[in-house]
Amino acid sequence: MRTPEQIWEAADLPARRLAGVALNPSSPEDVLLRLLADGPPAVRMVLCRDRVLPDTVVEAVLQHPDTRTRSFFARNPHVDPAQRARLVDDPEWLVRALLADGPKPPFDGVCGPLPDEVVVRMIDTYDDDSLSGTFYRQISTALQLSMPTHPVAKVRRWGIGRWDQLPAEIRAGLLADPDEDVRESARSSAERSAQSKDPAWVERELPDRSCHARWDMLMYQALSRTVVDNVLTAPVAEAERKVIAGNPSLPADVVVLLAADPDPAVRERIAYRADLGPAERRALAVDPDPAVRLAVSVHPELSERERAAIDYEVPLDDSFQAWPGPLVPRDPVHVRRDADSGHPLIRRRAAEDRTLPPDLLERLAADEDLGVRVLLAQYHPDAPAPLLLRSFLEYAGPQRGHLTTRPNFPTAGLAAFADHEDPEVRALAARDPHTAPVTVERLTQDPDPAVRSALARHPNLPRARLTELLDDAELAHAAAANPALDPELIQRLVATVAPSVDRGAGTGR
Repeated sequence: MRTPEQIWEAADLPARRLAGVALNPSSPEDVLLRLLADGPPAVRMVLCRDRVLPDTVVEAVLQHPDTRTRSFFARNPHVDPAQRARLVDDPEWLVRALLADGPKPPFDGVCGPLPDEVVVRMIDTYDDDSLSGTFYRQISTALQLSMPTHPVAKVRRWGIGRWDQLPAEIRAGLLADPDEDVRESARSSAERSAQSKDPAWVERELPDRSCHARWDMLMYQALSRTVVDNVLTAPVAEAERKVIAGNPSLPADVVVLLAADPDPAVRERIAYRADLGPAERRALAVDPDPAVRLAVSVHPELSERERAAIDYEVPLDDSFQAWPGPLVPRDPVHVRRDADSGHPLIRRRAAEDRTLPPDLLERLAADEDLGVRVLLAQYHPDAPAPLLLRSFLEYAGPQRGHLTTRPNFPTAGLAAFADHEDPEVRALAARDPHTAPVTVERLTQDPDPAVRSALARHPNLPRARLTELLDDAELAHAAAANPALDPELIQRLVATVAPSVDRGAGTGR
C-alpha cells in the first residue's frame, strides 16, 4: 500500500493542479463531487484529508467505494469529529483503525474529541490493537473521568488504567465488579500497585542489568535500603544516582547526602524534591551551578522573598508549546497564587491554565517573561490579538505555527512584514487581505518555498501571474487553490478529469 507521501510524489502536474482545485474555497460542490468521483488518488487524498467539506460532499465521501478515500477522511483534522465518527462501523478494518488513530500532527488547530457514544462503541467493539497509539487523544475529559463507573464493562476496564488515582470506594467496586474481565484487570492493577510499594518485592525483582525496567523501578517504585546503598556504592550504569534522586521513597538521610553530591545533575534533581529540608534548600540556593539554583528557586516551601534572594536565571530558549491539560482542573486559588508570583517559571504554570479569569489574562498578557506570554497565547482560548502576534514575532520554537490558528490571531496590518528577514514572518503577509498585488506577486518569487506557496494562494495575486503559476511544477498546487481563480477556468480544469471506472471497495489499498 502506498503511503500518502508516495501518492503525492507520484502525482503529475495536472493531478497536482486538480488537488489545488480540491482545496480551493471557491470550488462549488459539483466540482468537489466530480473530483471525489473521478479524481486521481492524490486529488481524492487532498480533498478528503486537508479541508472542511460541505455536507453533501461529506455524505459522498462516507459512501465512496474506495477504502483509501474513506480512510483519508477518517484522519481529517479540519472537519467536525462527529463527521469522522460516522465511519465507526466502516466495513474495512483500515478505515476503522485510522479513525481510532486520529489526525496526525502537524496540523492547524487542535483536534477535538470524538463523541462519547462513538468512543464507547469503539472500545466495546474494536480489538485492542486498533485502540493503541493515540486513540486516547480523542476521548473527552468527561468520559475519561467517568470510565471507572461506566455501564459498559469494557469501558470500565479502560478506567482501571488510573488505578492509583481512583478513590478507594471505586477501586473496591471494580474489585467486586460483576464482569469477570473487569475484576481480573482490577486485581492485576491492585497487585502491581502493591508490589511497586513493597521494597522487598522491588529488591527481588530489580533487574541486575541496565534496561528500561530497571530504570523505571529505580525512578518510581519503593526502594529498599539495600537497593539504595547498592546504587550509591556500585551502580550498574552511570547516572543511576540521578535516577534515584527523584524517587519518592528515598530515605531522608540519602536526600541530604545527594543534596551535596559532586554531580550537579544529581543536585539539580534533588532540588525539586518536596521533602527537601531547610538546610539543604539554603545550601542549594547558593550552589555554584546555575541549573541547581534555578531548580531550587521554584521549591514549594520557599517564600516569595526567599525566591527573590536566589541568583537564578530563567532560560528563554525553552519549548513553549501547548499540551493536553489535566483531567481535573487546578484549584483557582492555586492558579491565582502562581500568577501573583515574582518567579517567571511559576507564572508560566499559571499561563497554561485555559480557564484563567479575565483580570489574570490581561495581566499575564503584558508579563515581562517571554515564556509566560507565549504559553498564555498557546493555551488560552481568549488570548488577545496583540499578544498572539507579539508571541509569533518573538518566539521561534516548536508549535510557533500553532499561534496563527488561535481564534483571535489578527489579519489586518500583516502586509507590513512582507520584507521581514524571517521567512515565517514574511509569510504572514499571505493572511492580510489588503496586501498589495505587487507585493503578493513579488513574494511568489521569494527565496523561501513556504513563502512562495503561501502567497500563491493570495486572492490579490495578479491574474497574469496566477495563470503563469498554474504551469509551475512547484506552485501549481497552491495557485489552483487560490480563491480568485476564474470559475470558468476551474470548470475547464475539472473537465479534463477522465470518468471513473468502478473502483471497488478494495481499490487503492
